[in-house]
Amino acid sequence: MSDELKHECGVAMLRLLKPLEFYQKKYGTSIYGLNKMYLLMEKQHNRGQDGVGLANIKLDVSPGKRYISRKRSVATNPIQDVFKQVNKRFLELEENEPEKLKDSQWMKENMPFTGELFLGHLRYGTFGGNTIEQCHPFLRQSNWKTRNVVLAGNFNMTNVDELFQQLVDLGQHPKQKADTVTILEKIGHFLDEANDEIYYKRKDDFSKKEITKVIEEELDLQDILTQSAKYWDGGYVMCGIIGHGDAFALRDPNAIRPAYYYKDDEIVVVASERPVIQTSFNVDIEDVKEIKRGHALIIKKDGTVEEKQVREPLERKACSFERIYFSRGNDKDIYNERLELGKRIFPKVLESINNDVRNTVFSYIPNTAEVSYFGLLKGCHAYLNEVKTKKIQELGDNPCHDEIAKIMEISPRAEKIAIKDAKLRTFITSDDSRDDLVAHVYDVTYGTVKPNDNLVMIDDSIVRGTTLKQSIIRILDRLNPKKIVVVSSAPQIRYPDCYGIDMAKMGDFIAFNAAVDLLKDTNQEHILTEAYLKCKSQLDLPKEEMVNYVQEIYRPFSAEEISGKISELLTPKGIKAEVKIIYQSISDLHESCPNHLGDWYFTGDYPTPGGIKVVNKAFINYMDGKNERAY
Repeated sequence: MSDELKHECGVAMLRLLKPLEFYQKKYGTSIYGLNKMYLLMEKQHNRGQDGVGLANIKLDVSPGKRYISRKRSVATNPIQDVFKQVNKRFLELEENEPEKLKDSQWMKENMPFTGELFLGHLRYGTFGGNTIEQCHPFLRQSNWKTRNVVLAGNFNMTNVDELFQQLVDLGQHPKQKADTVTILEKIGHFLDEANDEIYYKRKDDFSKKEITKVIEEELDLQDILTQSAKYWDGGYVMCGIIGHGDAFALRDPNAIRPAYYYKDDEIVVVASERPVIQTSFNVDIEDVKEIKRGHALIIKKDGTVEEKQVREPLERKACSFERIYFSRGNDKDIYNERLELGKRIFPKVLESINNDVRNTVFSYIPNTAEVSYFGLLKGCHAYLNEVKTKKIQELGDNPCHDEIAKIMEISPRAEKIAIKDAKLRTFITSDDSRDDLVAHVYDVTYGTVKPNDNLVMIDDSIVRGTTLKQSIIRILDRLNPKKIVVVSSAPQIRYPDCYGIDMAKMGDFIAFNAAVDLLKDTNQEHILTEAYLKCKSQLDLPKEEMVNYVQEIYRPFSAEEISGKISELLTPKGIKAEVKIIYQSISDLHESCPNHLGDWYFTGDYPTPGGIKVVNKAFINYMDGKNERAY
């Protein structure tokens, strides 16, 4: 994605099922869990570069001993920073008292981050600032182990206002009106209630000291999560650890956000991406499971692991953007899906270059578009094989070797054209000077494109198009192509996302701006006003009764007409080449990613009522001239 766009957050949770001595004997280290957490988080670096957090809980620690450890960082390289801080004490021990590193019991009793339960989080700041306080995991503390909660997640809630008011109605005084705080306090409230219920039911049978153990055994996480999540509207994977040692990973009813797990007799691990688990623990793809929608993977302190239903599963609407862009492409299925996205868009590319493959150079931008680029080339090869077969057949029964050789030489001209130099710093305040710098974010490989060639560049997706217009197209034009074709392996992004991605404002979408311009060009601006009034009329309705009236803005035009206007809007002044922007079709997206049909940012078909509330609010903000988020 050539435009800068905040990614999804990532989670990693690990439960060691054996005593630490086991890992010391088998793997030669008492910090086996910590080492694996570093791998799990580093392999998901793509999911968070703004901030990182790591928490650890020790089981059955004596009173007076610390049993919860937490480190968070918003440094430039937050993963390295967190683990550097955590490992500092181990390095000192190795230097001064190396024999203690092999004493697992001493390590657990005296060193932080030597417990059995780990929870890590990688953050992309989609809302608010970027401070330590906004980094997961969050901690709700108590003197009673069974009332402590450590929480981290990949989520956005669309109905924070409602959830906040519910806490107020319960008599609470939340310190922030943010979904993270609201969710933490919601779970905490029902955890407290569960503690109280067990205590008052069993207090005559046990001493106060004994009943703590009873509460640990009888806490029903399934019920606590069912009560907590009853009114949540959004996309989420919520991971939590209770102070005494229970843990959970809860997934939303539509499976919007991804979550995978693996279990054997040594560990239970949860992560946002499947190959992360495969690589970190060297396990087969078949052994890594997906947490079912509306279910929680619940790990009891005694090591029992079960998947239990928390919310009624709804229609599966797993995020297709995960497949197009967010997740790393080394997942077996994602790799093949991205290839398919490239292959399926080739016919449109072929039409745009008038079937002139011989005089066309194919490339990609940025690096994350490389796999779909391979798919584009596969589509081109398949087309050329048909062309070559036909040409050979036309040679008759006795073609000469040279003629066949010449035909066989026909192949796509694949080149590495665009190179991203560096992330520019905004130390220059002059707008003109800054724009000039932005125009040089990318450089090109000279000598690869002949004058009057077509130049085809495939991108993951085109959201705002700002970088295309200010930088990429200008630089590509220096190669003197006849035509620049920019291909998006994703369809047109027309609507906000409110389930995790930082796409919150209508005016940011080039597809929306194109539709608005087309309405003006065709004297249909009344559609904007009518949609605005319809959206306003719903403001006092329950979100479950709202309708997405923003879809009416796109209805008068075909996808091709909107793409044509986008091409016009993104062509900088003074460009010599013809510029054409091509987008993937919705049908080909669904064919390419058949198990991930969440497409609300393309179609406006939101899987939850809160999504419809958000898109209407985003459009109202646009019409009112408010440059602010809708959720």
